[in-house]
Amino acid sequence: MNAIIIEDEKLVARELTYKILEIDPDFKILEVLPSVKTALRWLGENAEPDLVFADIQLADGVSFEIFEKFHLTCPIIFITSYNEYAIRAFKVNGIDYLLKPVEPEELAKAIEKAKTLNKNKVKSPIDLNSLVEMLHSKSPSKSTYKEHFLANYRNAWIPVKAMDIAYFNYEAIIYLVTKSNEKYTLDSNSMDELEELLDPDKFYRVNRQFIVSIDVIQSVKSVENSKLIVKLKNPHQNIEIDISRHKAPTFKKWLEK
Repeated sequence: MNAIIIEDEKLVARELTYKILEIDPDFKILEVLPSVKTALRWLGENAEPDLVFADIQLADGVSFEIFEKFHLTCPIIFITSYNEYAIRAFKVNGIDYLLKPVEPEELAKAIEKAKTLNKNKVKSPIDLNSLVEMLHSKSPSKSTYKEHFLANYRNAWIPVKAMDIAYFNYEAIIYLVTKSNEKYTLDSNSMDELEELLDPDKFYRVNRQFIVSIDVIQSVKSVENSKLIVKLKNPHQNIEIDISRHKAPTFKKWLEK
């Protein structure tokens, strides 16, 4: 299969290419296009590929603009940093969405789906109006995300507002730490479930152990192997959190929102 990648982060595009070729060495990546402008130019000068991988938010616009101009019949797999709540309703036949960082298993399933569609010559319906509306709203209704958490402290329940939370930390159990450095335990089955309850504009899952609020980030330092170290504001100045090179580009985008 021939494919193009529309992605403005070089590291993300390189990692995606590597994962695609690991899944199927016969894949041919025709081009990596870093912007709406270059994608429009390429599609105007070349035949339609068998498959498109497209980031939603690009440096010069959104990729939906490309597909409004070129009504492609090939499958399109969107790559996005948006929380799963914001995209679940838009899963339609012929289109898939992969959350960054892209998991190899999910990528393999999406590629297999695209192959089946191409083999059966099924067109990919795109409800662009709904997709654009989703992008502009960025998040579902206010009630989707939890505004209060019931934490545990000395056999008592303590209500904590989401806006007062600095970070969550997993160490065999999940700890909730407030901006004033109060530390509680939390009854939650997993960090994955907890992540889905939080507003993705305010909280970010930086690694397996930490979900952090944007309000308490003091600075971000680049270290070896393109990894990042996040330092938090007082009174959490002793906390330093590692971010892998795989997550570094999407974390940077999240900070720039």
